[in-house]
Amino acid sequence: MSEQQITSSSPIQPAKRIDPLAVIVRFQSLIGLVLVFAGGIIFSPRRHGVILFIQPDNIANIVRAVSETGIIAIGMTFVIITAGIDLSVGATLGLASVVTATLMVSGGFGLITTVLAVLLMGTCFGLIQGAISSKFRLEAFIVTLAGLQAARGLALVVSGNQYINISYGDGPGLAPPIFAVLGGRLFGNVVPVATIVFLIFACIATLVLNTTRFGRYVYAVGGNERAARISGVPVSAIKIAVYAITGFASALAGIVHAGQFNFGSANDGTGYELTAIAAVVIGGTSLFGGSGSMVGTIAGTIMLGALANILQLNNITPAMQLLATAAIIVLAAVLQSLVRRREGLGR
Repeated sequence: MSEQQITSSSPIQPAKRIDPLAVIVRFQSLIGLVLVFAGGIIFSPRRHGVILFIQPDNIANIVRAVSETGIIAIGMTFVIITAGIDLSVGATLGLASVVTATLMVSGGFGLITTVLAVLLMGTCFGLIQGAISSKFRLEAFIVTLAGLQAARGLALVVSGNQYINISYGDGPGLAPPIFAVLGGRLFGNVVPVATIVFLIFACIATLVLNTTRFGRYVYAVGGNERAARISGVPVSAIKIAVYAITGFASALAGIVHAGQFNFGSANDGTGYELTAIAAVVIGGTSLFGGSGSMVGTIAGTIMLGALANILQLNNITPAMQLLATAAIIVLAAVLQSLVRRREGLGR
């Protein structure tokens, strides 16, 4: 075969152009995390020449502070990848913390029984919301908004609108002493136990999302629900399952919350749903569904915690912290929208 024939039969394909904006959006959480830590080092207060922001105790405080919202954000990632939303997670955390304290203090139940019961409760709560949304074709926003009110109301009923304090011991009205471990630290009193729970849950969720058929179905449902259904994906079952996972995550966060602060309250978890959604969106998961990663969510969670910490170290008011977080969320959403428009124009 001549060189001319080879050239004519095998035309050289032009190299695909890399969109810098798409690259930024894909790695926005990691880029943001690096920038926040760099800013933290630059603007951190110093004591005797020591940068307070990067001290081990301060880093431990950052990851401990985001452990609960991080656990919720991991569950929320599944939901948002399917183009859903769950506004009930904060209230579910509050309900879980109240039920955890009540079962151990008033009910006299042991640690394992209590943990299993609370996790089952949270899973069922999420499953019911997913089933209602899927079977009746209702917007998840409306269903989970109602779920928020229901969970908060149940927590008020169970607690009698009172704090349920957790004291430890072996007698009546006392919780098992081992439960107090959730508020402690390991490895030389450096790593918070709550952070270890968060990281273990994140690793399991990452494996599920990236290596299982269920994870592929989650992406398929969010990417194109109609095509997924035609391809034989059990769309309704997947949608119900992701809300069950979020309910499980919220209950787990509620157990961790009760263990860290030694009480349960119906008002706990207020606003956590917004923080979790922010971490997921900043982490690069598309609000339109079909794309996202657990690594991004973890980075987004830590980024928000680091940002709040550096602002606190500089005595910036909480109002400014909220404004900064809001600006980051809007920027992340705008970048996602711009990339989506470019891809649409490209097709």
